Amino acid sequence: MISRRGGLFADRLGYNMCTRAKGTRGHMADTTSDFLLDRLAQWGVRRVFGYPGDGINGLIGAFERTKDRIEFIQVRHEEMAAFMACAHAKFTGEVGVCVATAGPGAIHLLNGLYDAKMDHQPVVAVVGQAARSAIGGDYQQEVDLQSLFKDVAHEYVYTAMTPVQIRHLVDRAVRIARTQRTVTAIILPKDVQDLKAAEPPRQHDTVHSSPIYTEPRIMPADIDLQRAADVLNAGEKVALLVGSGASNATDEVLETADVLGAGIAKALLGKTVVPDDVPFVTGNIGLLGTAASSYMMEHCDTLLMVGTSFPYAEFLPKEGLARGVQVDIDGRMLGLRYPTEINLQGDSRETLRALLPLLERKEARKWREQIEERVHAWWSLMDERADTSADPINPEYVFRELSKRVPNDAILTGDAGTIVVWFARQIRARRGMMWSLSGGLASMGSAVPYSIAAKFAHPGRVVIALVGDGAMQMSGLNELITISKYWRRWADPRLIVLVLNNGELSMVSWELRVAGEPKFKDSQDLPTLDYAAFARSLGLRGIRVEDPDDVGRAWDDALSADRPVVIDALVDPNMPTLPPHITVEQARDFMSTLLKGDPNQAGIIEQTVKQMLAAVMPHKRD
Repeated sequence: MISRRGGLFADRLGYNMCTRAKGTRGHMADTTSDFLLDRLAQWGVRRVFGYPGDGINGLIGAFERTKDRIEFIQVRHEEMAAFMACAHAKFTGEVGVCVATAGPGAIHLLNGLYDAKMDHQPVVAVVGQAARSAIGGDYQQEVDLQSLFKDVAHEYVYTAMTPVQIRHLVDRAVRIARTQRTVTAIILPKDVQDLKAAEPPRQHDTVHSSPIYTEPRIMPADIDLQRAADVLNAGEKVALLVGSGASNATDEVLETADVLGAGIAKALLGKTVVPDDVPFVTGNIGLLGTAASSYMMEHCDTLLMVGTSFPYAEFLPKEGLARGVQVDIDGRMLGLRYPTEINLQGDSRETLRALLPLLERKEARKWREQIEERVHAWWSLMDERADTSADPINPEYVFRELSKRVPNDAILTGDAGTIVVWFARQIRARRGMMWSLSGGLASMGSAVPYSIAAKFAHPGRVVIALVGDGAMQMSGLNELITISKYWRRWADPRLIVLVLNNGELSMVSWELRVAGEPKFKDSQDLPTLDYAAFARSLGLRGIRVEDPDDVGRAWDDALSADRPVVIDALVDPNMPTLPPHITVEQARDFMSTLLKGDPNQAGIIEQTVKQMLAAVMPHKRD
């Protein structure tokens, strides 16, 4: 995931802002739909994700006339279009755009749009509506879209009632999406789509907007920078926590930590903000985090949070034991997760650059040495856990073998579930990598559409989607069809989908156990499916892996393939997602829960014991 970039200048795209919008044939746009797409093009939009329907027939016709300037990407379901628009924003820093027909099509967008809203990504949704003459008449597919979208697109959602509105509706929807890093929506009634395009006349009650925006330089006040420096200089055990909002500030984060003798922990969306090969980077934080991060948060006396809204207070320092400073470009997020005493609203890179000259280098390095020792011990433990035998394959081993081979410029996408735990703990991020998933919403079904959007945005880079079998059955299988439709367009055809095939919804099973309930087979077990065979039926490469000895070869084959690949890895569902620290008492309580009659009881006990032994007796392999 990358940070937002500087503003797009329409004249830089070859447009004259003083002239009327031109259609693809060099004349005034023919219809309102033509004008809308032309205006999006002036904003720099080059790709739109969507699915057709008669509620947007006028818009679809305009796409045909504008296809040399805006590419329409046909997905299998509108929810996937919204996920792709969100991912496009994440992986490019540009506005993502999705379109859907009236009624059911518009409704289907909601989940992906909430993903964008909760991860603060600029996305514009354009949706059809019943004709103006039918609105209010309980007409087919007539839904109150203003009300429906009022929460997810609360900053801006309006219905076009006349062609002269299109200019300012598009301009405001895009500009607000960018400035507020949020979702906006334009509702386009069926009849309006085919009306003759019109510019607003120079008269009362008209709006005359422009398609131009330059991102401002947002910086805290000098006095607040000095106050923040005073707090950080006074600390003896400083910890940094960074999120995706610091993606544009890798060098500045590393330099700040070096000056302060601090360690750096990462929220999940910030996994690739700083590389894991830096000895004082402690890795992720929380239930899927590392023991090194946990130790640092428990023992620090000062916390610096940069570009993160990590929500789980129990994994942050105990209130009153650490002073806090926070940096975030969104003032609404300041002082929200920890009672920080200094809040700096500003761009992460610019703010840290201004802060660095005010910081005093800490010569004592005992705190840093303690952190680095724990980081080294953690990675050793991860190797131990990955090498633990399983039936048939240890999922951590699958990820460890990927980590050895993943290209430095790869883009990785993830889904909800245990797959996130194995990714966070086993993949060692390096400079140049990009990564994202549905963060705030934590929705299943995001990995494959995210990977498709990433591939369109960066067709020359390797993209790897990490998916559980539950999410794959939910939506991933359908979007393999989308991959099969488009992959020949990409400069580098390598898009790899890893499916962890364990036959159950593992994360929910573990959550049930933690809550004191055994696994409920009727809700948790999944139908059996050969995902590799399904991929081959679409003309893609399919690799089924049933033996740990074949894991490395599968990754090598996939990374050298001449087309997209699905790796169908049969893994053990009983591998415990142990927290960073686990005591004997916690283990005893967990075992007592299993004795209530969990159907996977024997396998879980065996694997839990193995993993705990790896933790207490490092370097003793299974």
